[in-house]
Amino acid sequence: MAFIMVVAFAGYGCRKKTLKRKEEQRNLGAISITYNRSNLNFKYETLEKATNYFDAHTKLGQGGAGSVYKGTLGDGRVVAVKRLFFNTRQWVDEFFNEVNLISGIEHKNLVKLLGCSIEGPESLLVYEFVPNNSLDHYLFDNNKDKILTWRERFNIVVGAAEGIAFLHEGMTIRIIHRDIKTSNILLDENVCPKIADFGLARCFATDKTHLSTGIAGTRGYMAPEYLVKGQLTEKADVYSFGVLILEIISGRKSNAFVEESGSLLQTVWGLFRSD
Repeated sequence: MAFIMVVAFAGYGCRKKTLKRKEEQRNLGAISITYNRSNLNFKYETLEKATNYFDAHTKLGQGGAGSVYKGTLGDGRVVAVKRLFFNTRQWVDEFFNEVNLISGIEHKNLVKLLGCSIEGPESLLVYEFVPNNSLDHYLFDNNKDKILTWRERFNIVVGAAEGIAFLHEGMTIRIIHRDIKTSNILLDENVCPKIADFGLARCFATDKTHLSTGIAGTRGYMAPEYLVKGQLTEKADVYSFGVLILEIISGRKSNAFVEESGSLLQTVWGLFRSD
């Protein structure tokens, strides 16, 4: 009897997993047709080989939506492959969002999306490879490979500002990133910043003043008025950018709490009010 129950539960688990994957594929069906006919589509097997079958030694990092691996394509191009595991509708939505929003965008301060793979056992995004890790690594890690000079910090602030301005004003639609933070600022070989991870981004027409949407972002970077009202405008990114500048200048995390002075924002606000 116990054996039969174990087999039944195992069968149920396998069936549930299969149905879940089929639902994800149906959700991705429309985009599959579009990208299979374009040069943005990569075969799953190609990316498997490029990353040495997602070997741990090629892993660059991991975020909320998945892991990122370094890969070398057959033509010699070095790329970053984001490996996504969908377990909720949210991940499917974020995949759609990122592919649709940034596949045609080119700017020196935005990470370029080269394509995607959606036909294999898991969905993948392919980006240009940015070699020098993310900004948080240089600001907050104890084992720092390099201390950023003030000139480099200034250039990072200016470059990030130019990337955000392009999203807000450089196209026929406005794109609000919603997750500007140090771990989403990548640095290239010249320490030039590139904004990454558009999974939470939203776009709206230039004639609209705001977009009502669910709250999303990272604690410590979200604008208070956005948190309270849920009305998204460019100011949400501007607030996050301001927090980013404070972190670059101080070397402190925005959400780190110091007993004597509180968070970084509380410290700065206290200094501002004392003048």
